[in-house]
Amino acid sequence: MSAHCSAVAGTLESNDILITISSAGGNANSVSLSSIVINQFGPAIRAVIDQCLEASGLSGVEVTVQDKGALECTIKARMETAIARYKEKM
Repeated sequence: MSAHCSAVAGTLESNDILITISSAGGNANSVSLSSIVINQFGPAIRAVIDQCLEASGLSGVEVTVQDKGALECTIKARMETAIARYKEKM
């Protein structure tokens, strides 16, 4: 993998989510989540992100999530797209 690799999926439009996956080094993954509905749905959003990340087998990545009220199916689709794009660059 290159020294710094990153991939993006989604937009900052209403009812969408922007996900960026970047190489962070090491073996641990980190997730930074901001959302307009974090008080109501923060744990559920985080669970979908964690499930997708675990299924991907990626390690040593930083995931930045900017949610604008996306539905669970949209979050999952954006995560899967960002992961696929990231793996293409590895």
